[in-house]
Amino acid sequence: MGLFKDYVSQTRKPEGFLGKMMVNGMNGGHAKMADWGLSHLTSIAPERIAELGCGGGRNAGALLKRYPLSHVTAVDYSDVSVKKASAYNADAIKGGRCEVIQGDVSALTLPEGKYDLATAFETIYFWPGLKVCFAQVAKILKPGGTFLIVNESDGTDETGLKFEKIIDGMKCHTVEEIEEALKAAGFSTIKSDHYKGKPWITVIARK
Repeated sequence: MGLFKDYVSQTRKPEGFLGKMMVNGMNGGHAKMADWGLSHLTSIAPERIAELGCGGGRNAGALLKRYPLSHVTAVDYSDVSVKKASAYNADAIKGGRCEVIQGDVSALTLPEGKYDLATAFETIYFWPGLKVCFAQVAKILKPGGTFLIVNESDGTDETGLKFEKIIDGMKCHTVEEIEEALKAAGFSTIKSDHYKGKPWITVIARK
């Protein structure tokens, strides 16, 4: 149990050898869920995107592919994740379409009011206070900008709640809790979707 807990705890902030293993697994393990979440973005053509809690960088790459004229800034507070995401998106970085930086979503240093889209895949479980962090996201978005949240847990499923007990600092939020925090942070026009047969959720909000 000790080694298992050490490994799954790397989902919060990957570090060291176990962190590298975890980040490598993230890119493939959550791809189907992430693509389902992205499929909800049907009416926007963002020029500047912030991918928050970017992990191994797979979803930043998916955004670059989906929006070939966009620039993606990927942010993670794990040095291991920053290195992996940078390697994964090396060609886009060389081409000037992507940058990967280390940062804290509770105190973002990105330029204010500059981004058309912000995304958060499998990450808000670990954000230190949804209202505070969502307000930071709102700060960097342009008026009318979009915030996409995609989670594997809907806050009520057995597996998610089991990991919540194992991983320090993890909190599985319900759609209602997410929507309440988004409204408190100044977002409006909030829509959500639930994947049939799985606890996956997508929440889209506009500033």
